[in-house]
Amino acid sequence: MQPNEPLETLATTGILKREPPVPDEINGLIRSAAARLADAQKTSNSPESRFDLAYNAAHALALAALRFHGYRSEKRYIVFQALPHTLGVAASTWRLLDRCHRERNATEYEGLGDIDQKRGARRRRAGVARPRPQIDRRFAGLKRIRAWRGLNSLQC
Repeated sequence: MQPNEPLETLATTGILKREPPVPDEINGLIRSAAARLADAQKTSNSPESRFDLAYNAAHALALAALRFHGYRSEKRYIVFQALPHTLGVAASTWRLLDRCHRERNATEYEGLGDIDQKRGARRRRAGVARPRPQIDRRFAGLKRIRAWRGLNSLQC
């Protein structure tokens, strides 16, 4: 694998740590994300649970991409900010996921937030009817990871 200059710069400054990719870890992250995405689609779950499941699935996929490139971060939000360099996604994608990260923190640590109303308003502004196609498009770059590890049949 060719060195990724932006990620290497982040490692040089200490934001990322170099760590050889471990296929079993990456496979586990992708499996976990797929299960969480499936559960996030269940309308029987509360809006808060569905948000938490979708957020953690997105985090697991972003972390899998970072680990695939041989890096790790001690800060959760960095995996989202690295997405343009790991999966080639637009900056608007990581900014949306960063907002979700802040919303998750406000709910998790401060008990704040109205997940259902905020999520619905964001989706309406973005013109998104349902979350799954949005997630599928934004993480289309994971096909490279799936192909690398033989997961072409995985639906995430």
